Amino acid sequence: MDKIATPKNTKEMVSKYDFHFSKSLGQNFLTDYNIIEKIIRGAGITKDTNVIEVGPGIGSLTQGLLEAGKKVVAVEIDKKLIPILQDTLKDYENIKVINEDVLKLNLNQMVMDEFDGGDIKVIGNLPYYITTPIIMKFLEDKVPVESIIIMIQKEVADRMNAKPGKKDYGALSVAVQYYCTTEIITVVPPTVFIPQPKVESSVIKLNVLKEPSVKVEKESLFFSVVKDAFGKRRKTLLNALSSGNLQLNKDMVREVLQKCEIDEKRRGETLSLQEFANIANEVNKRLL
Repeated sequence: MDKIATPKNTKEMVSKYDFHFSKSLGQNFLTDYNIIEKIIRGAGITKDTNVIEVGPGIGSLTQGLLEAGKKVVAVEIDKKLIPILQDTLKDYENIKVINEDVLKLNLNQMVMDEFDGGDIKVIGNLPYYITTPIIMKFLEDKVPVESIIIMIQKEVADRMNAKPGKKDYGALSVAVQYYCTTEIITVVPPTVFIPQPKVESSVIKLNVLKEPSVKVEKESLFFSVVKDAFGKRRKTLLNALSSGNLQLNKDMVREVLQKCEIDEKRRGETLSLQEFANIANEVNKRLL
């Protein structure tokens, strides 16, 4: 079958169905099959791989996934795209399209219903505003996926991949790296999309860990500490943690930091995940 991911075929499909792009859904369709091949290679898709694709659009990437993998369950929120997908993917039997908002699905139930074992990977071309909620839903709901491979705004991928001390390092870096190891697969220019976005994109692979990367006594407290530490980036740890949402007593914060051998004048962006875990576990002892 012809590749969907060409400028000519994409324009023809859009025209045939009189499809209008939704800015609010961040719709940009990929028109370069070389990028699709890079995603498939970088994701490690084989004939044993099951895929949950979020936001298939008109099926440009889906087509490549169906040819390389075992089964694809594509979740598309825009009902106007469903007849297009039924048309572009009609030659494939290993596809199921679900017209739903992925954030409202019971993903663990879906995995049980749709897949009969084997590796499961999540793949998607996600709009900026919904990237973090979708990733965190898969991670926090502990959906049994091996990896999450997403194309997102380059700046957001850089933040997920950032290490302590770098300007991009923040609460998002810590949240993602608590659950995953990260690697950038490729950078994608705006010119390979219709319509063209205003920014560069990156494909990032998040390899989901069997256990979180650091041991914490109370996850919610760990994330609250991280949030407070980054809440006011210019503040020292002492001031940030004692004036944040946790409303910790300043003397207690000073004691905690001393116990963890962390200088109270440091800032959140210099702390490793282990140091955040040490602080959270010490705070937890004092709040019990």
